[in-house]
Amino acid sequence: MDDTEFLATRFEEKRTHLRAVAYRMLGSLSEADDAVQEAWIRLSRSDTSEVENLGGWLTTVTGRVCLDMLRSRRSRREEFVGTHVPDPIVARIDGEAADPEHEVLLADSVGLALLVVLETLPPAERLAFVLHDMFAVPFDEIAPIVGRTPTAARQLASRARRRVQGAATVPDPDLGRQREVVDAFLAAARGGDFEALVAVLDPDVVLRADAGAGLGAAVSKVVHGAAAVAGNALMFHRAARQARPALVNGAAGLVTVENGRLVGVMGFTIRDGKVVALDILADPVRLARLDLAVLDD
Repeated sequence: MDDTEFLATRFEEKRTHLRAVAYRMLGSLSEADDAVQEAWIRLSRSDTSEVENLGGWLTTVTGRVCLDMLRSRRSRREEFVGTHVPDPIVARIDGEAADPEHEVLLADSVGLALLVVLETLPPAERLAFVLHDMFAVPFDEIAPIVGRTPTAARQLASRARRRVQGAATVPDPDLGRQREVVDAFLAAARGGDFEALVAVLDPDVVLRADAGAGLGAAVSKVVHGAAAVAGNALMFHRAARQARPALVNGAAGLVTVENGRLVGVMGFTIRDGKVVALDILADPVRLARLDLAVLDD
């Protein structure tokens, strides 16, 4: 085995971890793959003979790549019209068909609601929080990436942490209880029962619906409050008839499949037996990239 093959083998051992880092940084599976590929390119062109911890080196390189991508994305933000929901990771409710790599991606309860909050953070804050709080990267190593002192990098992570802790991003840990709430929501939506829908929603629930660019932008929206969300959910009653249970980012959720085609993913964040956040992805372009095979019976 030559040096390149040896390096490639070691990189493959770290790929799943690096993809998990990139997914948390970017909220996009395809962009996460692009970032990991760029990390490999940089590794293949670098002299790593003096690198003692290749995993740590690759983590920081991937973080740097993602930071550049986030900054580029923010500069183009004015081009996007509508509401954005991060890419969901979907698996069967029994977990039997879940990809082991997806389990790594979802470690530490990375739900859609958390990713939505991370999307609101400035790039440097997001990087400091993700690398330190989720992957235990020391601030001494984060500082050069963001061009700050270690103390300033610590402050970035602290600001991000306060934003995350102030939002309802952590679901009830009991998946069975989550499932009961989602089942009640689905039954109410199918039956057009407004009062039953309101009963399973937190008074301050937030619905985010992302139908993509073009015509989809017209139906993309953010809705606040139980009554308003219930009113919108009643509009989904036809789709609700085709919906079926799934795991969405490790939590109880729903997917809608029509004629073998995935047409919607609904991620729920449930706390104290109520839905506090409902994230819907209905963008046909992005849904087409998701692996429907994990839902096959």
